[in-house]
Amino acid sequence: MSVKLTVRIPRKLKERMDKFSYINWSEVIRKALEEKVREEEIKWALKIMNEISAKAKPEKPLVEVIREFRDRRWGLA
Repeated sequence: MSVKLTVRIPRKLKERMDKFSYINWSEVIRKALEEKVREEEIKWALKIMNEISAKAKPEKPLVEVIREFRDRRWGLA
């Protein structure tokens, strides 16, 4: 289901757009909105991920954790 969205643009812009009547302006606007919403969703997700990772405090440096894991895997520990 779709909804109708009304947008006001300057008259001069509409006159310029009319010169290119073969372009589906609704589709151009729909794609631009879709792209902008996707950008904002990514920004929001990154913000949330940063907040979560800022709260996560490892008990020891990651380098040590990796070294221990590798040593255990190869039977060196």
